[in-house]
Amino acid sequence: MAAAQDLQYTAEHEWLLVEGDVATVGITAYAAEKLGDVVFVELPAVGSAVAAGRVVGEIESTKSVGELFAPVDGTVTAVNDAVVDAPELVNSDPFGEGWLVKVSFTELPALLSYDEYTALTGE
Repeated sequence: MAAAQDLQYTAEHEWLLVEGDVATVGITAYAAEKLGDVVFVELPAVGSAVAAGRVVGEIESTKSVGELFAPVDGTVTAVNDAVVDAPELVNSDPFGEGWLVKVSFTELPALLSYDEYTALTGE
């Protein structure tokens, strides 16, 4: 995966790696740390239509249950089954093996740069 500085971010603590018209989406290390040990991940089905800002999945940890929001309008083209089978990947490698979904899109909303995201989180 790309370095954290090369990704784009949402205020909901998701990262996007944009390649052409497909965005790979995951949650940030900041979000994974705040969640605690992730024990369950529910992702949308491949082929599902998603809308930016809408809940598309769930991430459950030993501390709480968090919702995964779609950062773009589009169609889910892939899900990371490895994360469903081994949810701890979200904690151990959030910017790599812990990616969650890939979404094909026609238009990107306004996203945050690495510097803007770190200013938001204070990290």
